[in-house]
Amino acid sequence: MGLDSNEKILADHNDVFADIFNVFLYDGKRVIREEQLENSKDRSQYKADGKLHEQERDVSKFYNGKEMRIAFLGIEHQNRDEAYMPLRVISYDGSAYRAQLLKNETFQKPYPVITLVLYFGTKHWSYGKSLHEVLDIPDDIKKYVNDYKINLVEVAFLEDEQIEKFQSDFKIIADYFVQKRRGANYIPIDKTIEHTDELLKTLKVLTKDERYETVLNEINERHKGKGEIKMCEIYDQIEGQGIKKGIEKGIQKGIEKGIQKGIQQERVNTERERKRAEEAEKELARLKKILDENHITV
Repeated sequence: MGLDSNEKILADHNDVFADIFNVFLYDGKRVIREEQLENSKDRSQYKADGKLHEQERDVSKFYNGKEMRIAFLGIEHQNRDEAYMPLRVISYDGSAYRAQLLKNETFQKPYPVITLVLYFGTKHWSYGKSLHEVLDIPDDIKKYVNDYKINLVEVAFLEDEQIEKFQSDFKIIADYFVQKRRGANYIPIDKTIEHTDELLKTLKVLTKDERYETVLNEINERHKGKGEIKMCEIYDQIEGQGIKKGIEKGIQKGIEKGIQKGIQQERVNTERERKRAEEAEKELARLKKILDENHITV
């Protein structure tokens, strides 16, 4: 999706990561706790065209809990739909299972791998959501081709009841995109932000709006890490910046228009002077002709 791997994004925080999986796997029940999660930078390599390539998930963590002895959980962020997403997910998940085979020296039972694809587009996902849907498979061999579906979450199409189940900052993200998809004027929910830096950086990437980073710098300067910050304060500044830019753009446009008008006026004045000079020359020529015809010397 374009997230900078050097920046910690919102879902990388354990409370947010657990919150996302609890809502989509357990309908909001607090099954996965943040202290049960362990960071895992899941990088895997594959060979193609004789070259070694590396792939990395957006966010991934190990989970140790009562429901599952251990699991590997991953999240992929998408701000646009992707035609072959099932192939990408199966490559991530396959690498995670292969890693278990390579490390399984005590012959323990392998643990499950679960990947959620969080899609933030305001139109429904338009491509296939399973391997069978994106492959061109002849009917006579289709039953021999194993299918593989992605766990797609269309964030902008969540119901209000689902949004209410979130307890972390992801609730702000989900609510923002639902309101954006509905086309109504955005009204921030009344919730204190826990991870301001990561929230605004994630919004900047997902919305491609640079103002979020500018506002982040202003807020960090004003609060200096102290005091509660809510989305309403941030959005007021975002809107204020939009108005300021609009005014600046209007002023600039006015200046350009004034300059252009001045140039046009100068051109008009110059043209008038040229015509006057031509008319004066014609009049002089006419008078000279009359004098010549009458043999009058001046």
